[in-house]
Formats: sequence, C-alpha cells, structure tokens
Amino acid sequence: MGREWLFSLIPLTIGVACLGIGTYGLRRAALLRRNGVSAVGRIVRHEVIRSDEGATFHHPVAAWTSPDGRAHEYASRFGRGSVGHAYRVGANVTVRYDPEQPRRFEVVGWDARTVDLVFTVLGSVFTAGTVIVLLVRLLTL
Repeated sequence: MGREWLFSLIPLTIGVACLGIGTYGLRRAALLRRNGVSAVGRIVRHEVIRSDEGATFHHPVAAWTSPDGRAHEYASRFGRGSVGHAYRVGANVTVRYDPEQPRRFEVVGWDARTVDLVFTVLGSVFTAGTVIVLLVRLLTL
C-alpha cells in the first residue's frame, strides 16, 4: 500500500469531527430535557452574523430571571436566515436551561436538534465508510 491511503485521512477526519459535534449537541439537548428548568424569557435583541459568502444569520438573545433572582441573558447557539413573528424582539418565549450553568440553554421551538442529528449521521457515515474501505484495502493486499 503506497501513500494513497493518506488521502483517506481526509474523510476520516471530517467524519470524526462531525460525529463529535453532533454527539455533543445531542447529549447537551438530552441533558437539558432531563435536568433543565423551564422559565419564561423574552427576546431582547438578535445578534446578527454575516458570513463571508454574504449570508446573514440571526441568533436571538433571550433574557430571563432564575428562581434565585439572578438575571440571565444569552444568545442562542443556532442562527437562522430569517426571524419569525414568534421570535421577534420583545416576544415572550420559553427557555430551558441548566440551573448549574445557565449559559447552557435553549429557546424552546427555535433550537432544533435536527442540525445535531444531521452532523451525527453524516459523521457516522464518513467515519464508518472510511474505516471499512481501509480495512478492505488492508485485507485484500
């Protein structure tokens, strides 16, 4: 086997990275569902991020007060190209957060686990496919 097997490290690296990102997101969502506390929050603004390609992503910033009286205000980790009426500035939303780390939160209805699921599936396919190809190549030499 020559140096061409080194090229298989590219999809393997991409697969492992996607699998890690997706798994992290799914575990985070599961922890919030299991241990999270719900609160009524308000969208106070949107952080707007523009990509190099010209796309615009809106990340709603939710503010809420925990039962101990502390105020929290954080931006959602998910951004979208447009903002619906339900997530405009001033809208009341439900947030689910980790009481020990309030920065770990989700805006119910805005944050979707679909993105994490897609990353997990793609990462699994890339990783398993690359490992299978490498094993077949090693066994048929």
